[in-house]
Amino acid sequence: MGRKEVGGGSESPSDGGMTLETRLIEIVRADPALMHVLSVMRDLDLPDWRLFSGAVYQGVWNDRTGRPVGYGIKDYDIGYFDPDVSWDAEDVIIKRVTAAFEAPFRDLVEVRNQARVHLWFESKFGEAYEALTCTDDAPAQFVAPAFALAVRLEKDDTISVAAPYGLQDVFDMVIRPNPVRGLAKGWDKVIASARGRWPELTVIEPA
Repeated sequence: MGRKEVGGGSESPSDGGMTLETRLIEIVRADPALMHVLSVMRDLDLPDWRLFSGAVYQGVWNDRTGRPVGYGIKDYDIGYFDPDVSWDAEDVIIKRVTAAFEAPFRDLVEVRNQARVHLWFESKFGEAYEALTCTDDAPAQFVAPAFALAVRLEKDDTISVAAPYGLQDVFDMVIRPNPVRGLAKGWDKVIASARGRWPELTVIEPA
């Protein structure tokens, strides 16, 4: 099923000792749009799938700043893992996922095979990208530790979490460069976009 979140046992200082992972799951469950996407993806049952990044961590930021559920969320990024790295195989999955959603979700859900990201990432973003072994490898490559999280609605209705750098940064609203990937080439654009919607963010610029 992939790795579970590490470091999520940390307590949230303002939530009466509740672990950050428990609070994250509560925030996810409180977002009807996010839960709809998770429910549909669970029914589709793609191999080793996860919902990544923005729709998850931005929900935490909204909760921390008292903004409405769903504020600032632009899309829903889905990863899955299929050893068949052909474009044709991925295209079949993209069309299957698109067909499973009605508007507006049809235009907001983007799915990519994590087994083939290394084949196109450098040409699109100008950075090398190592081949992954599973979907849960992907968050460790994201721009910042605060972005490096993913969730999945399991068959028993539990929500599992993958967060290789823990959850403290996302709950503290701190963005710092990924210590493994280094400074992403799109760093300035990413920071400007985030600050434009959540000016409360603390950004730790690279030395």
